[in-house]
Amino acid sequence: MSSQQQPTDEPVYDDRVYRSSMAVASGVALLALIAWLCGDAVVRGSGNTPWIALAIALCAVPLTVAFTLRPAVFANDDRMRVRNPFRVIELPWAAVDAVRAGYSAEVLAEGSKYQLWSVPVSLRERKKASRGQLSRRGGLKGKGLSAPEGDTAAAPAGPPRAHADQVVDELRELAERGASRAGAQGSVHVHWSYEIIVPAVAGALLLIVLLATS
Repeated sequence: MSSQQQPTDEPVYDDRVYRSSMAVASGVALLALIAWLCGDAVVRGSGNTPWIALAIALCAVPLTVAFTLRPAVFANDDRMRVRNPFRVIELPWAAVDAVRAGYSAEVLAEGSKYQLWSVPVSLRERKKASRGQLSRRGGLKGKGLSAPEGDTAAAPAGPPRAHADQVVDELRELAERGASRAGAQGSVHVHWSYEIIVPAVAGALLLIVLLATS
């Protein structure tokens, strides 16, 4: 009789979810704009205009969702799942070689590089964090070596960090801690998101046909 139990009794906690709140807000606004413009064209338009509006919506809605609402990173003690606009990448921690943030956040695994769309790198935020760190160091150097007796004010826990760098640090820590777990073994799996690709391509083809025949 086959067993369905996992090969380890170690607990696996709920996924941590990383996504861009700014992208989500932008996506909601864009979807509302598309619905308003295309809906108005369908109701008030004449001739091929309603069909063209429907084709534009069929192409634009999946693409808007793909680049704004969809991107997310899910991570637990065993693996990381990266949901990008057109692909879903499942990476057991044992297969991850590095997680880093340069001009973009990315993970290296099995000789391939995968970008983390939901963790945008802001150079402005990084520079602001660096200035805050330098200012903090300058303030500490300017203080006397001895504090007044009874002054128990605690220093900040650490230097400020840009959001993308904080996320990468957390993912790197999870990767280092989980790589040896029995449930974290395996290879990388990549799945194409046909639920996004198919309607977007269909809408684009329909739009081309309508424009060519109008």
